[in-house]
Amino acid sequence: MVPRLQAEHDLPSAELDAIEERLNCDNRLLTGRDDDRGLVFALRDETGCAVGVAAGYSWAGIAELKLMWVEKTCRGVGHGRKLLDAFVSEAAARGARRVWVSTHDFQAPGLYEKAGFERMAEFAGWPDGHSNIILCKTMAPR
Repeated sequence: MVPRLQAEHDLPSAELDAIEERLNCDNRLLTGRDDDRGLVFALRDETGCAVGVAAGYSWAGIAELKLMWVEKTCRGVGHGRKLLDAFVSEAAARGARRVWVSTHDFQAPGLYEKAGFERMAEFAGWPDGHSNIILCKTMAPR
C-alpha cells in the first residue's frame, strides 16, 4: 500500500492524541528518557467550571508550559501568577531544570518576565504586526 496525502483539518482530537503518543514513544526510545508526564493546574469557580489553566508537561529535565489562560472576568487579580507559580513549582519538584513557554507580545510576556523567565528569542511578524516570544526560566539545582 502506498500512503496518500490528504487534507484533514478537522482530524479528531483522539486520533491526533494517538499520533502524538507514537511520536512520544519514539522520543523515549531515542533519548532513553521515559519520565514524560502531563503537568496541569486548573482554577475552577464555585460551579466547577474551569476559569483558568496552566497546562503542559515535564520530560527529560525540562517542562514546557503549552497553554496558559485565565477567563477575562478573573484577570488582573493574581490568578495567572498563582497558576504559573504552581506549574513552575511542580516542574522543579519533578527535577526539571528549565521551564519553557511561548507567548505573543499581546498576551503575557510581562507576567513571565516578572516570574523570572528570560527572553530567549523573539519572532517578529508572528502574526503580522506582532511577535511570538520564547521565554525560559532556569531553576537552581536541588
